[in-house]
Amino acid sequence: MGEPIKVLVVDDSAIVRKVLSEELGRAKDIVVVGTAPDPYVARDKIVRLKPDVVTLDIEMPRMDGLTFLKKIMTYAPLPVIIVSSLTREGSRIALEALSLGALEVISKPTASYSVGDLGIQLADKIRAVAGVKVRQRPGGETIVIPSEKAVIGSMALTETTRKIIAIGASTGGTEALREVITRMPRNAPGILVVQHMPAKFTTSFAERLDSLSDMTVKEAQDGDTVADGLVLIAPGNFHMLLKRSGARYHVVVKTGPMVHHQRPAVDVLFRSVAQYAGANAVGIVLTGMGSDGAEGLALMKQAGARTIAQDEQSCVVFGMPKEAIKTGAVDKVVSLPRIAQTALNMI
Repeated sequence: MGEPIKVLVVDDSAIVRKVLSEELGRAKDIVVVGTAPDPYVARDKIVRLKPDVVTLDIEMPRMDGLTFLKKIMTYAPLPVIIVSSLTREGSRIALEALSLGALEVISKPTASYSVGDLGIQLADKIRAVAGVKVRQRPGGETIVIPSEKAVIGSMALTETTRKIIAIGASTGGTEALREVITRMPRNAPGILVVQHMPAKFTTSFAERLDSLSDMTVKEAQDGDTVADGLVLIAPGNFHMLLKRSGARYHVVVKTGPMVHHQRPAVDVLFRSVAQYAGANAVGIVLTGMGSDGAEGLALMKQAGARTIAQDEQSCVVFGMPKEAIKTGAVDKVVSLPRIAQTALNMI
């Protein structure tokens, strides 16, 4: 085993700092090298302790978390995980933090989300982002993945529910999905998305994508019809499955056991797409940790679907695409700026 991952915990709550430190202390490959109650203390400790990863609360006194995050990404870029409350405002700010360069978001424990769950998930996320090289653009804008512009051609589809694009993503996926979906024309085939994200954050995420995209983007509700020009995002803490009734595709949103420690899980969606859409589908695996989506993508391929994986160079974490490629079921390995056009060409 190599050197443990050094973590700095930044939160204005002494209780949260204690809980996070204790939970992360259970992991043999992670060490909490320090804690800080506010950004001013955190700034000095980042310089002195040189942590590999920072966990950051975004609602703090003296200096808010977003302002501090901008300073980190300008002067000392390093992997940051946002630890946020489940409020609507907290979700909105957390998504803004992801756009500024934070790599992951995790919710603080609640009555339905135990401290033990938090510790396990946070440790996994720390392991995933520890080796990520966060880069800085001229002018202080942070970038962790390419964002070149691409021109997407128009489409003329005669069938409104025949074609489906299914996408799965995890770490780094919020910005990767923005890159893909904002490149789609407004009449693109219906898109189903599973992004590993806590409950309530997906609502704000869908609203943000909707404001940026030509397509309509919404958090999926049970029974929603899949249609051209519509993107459905699986709600946090719920699985999303595709079903078919005659010529109409619709989604089922339901609870159930976690798959790959995730709910929603990409494999759950992809398996249902393989069963009900088959050759009428394109499956895409984007950046993320773990192997979620690999098995489901293989089933989609067996059912006649076309398949894409994001390439290593443009991934924040090359875990999920790598595992999908290993199955031999990936038709094309593509850089992020080319994924949207590639998918459209496959339809």
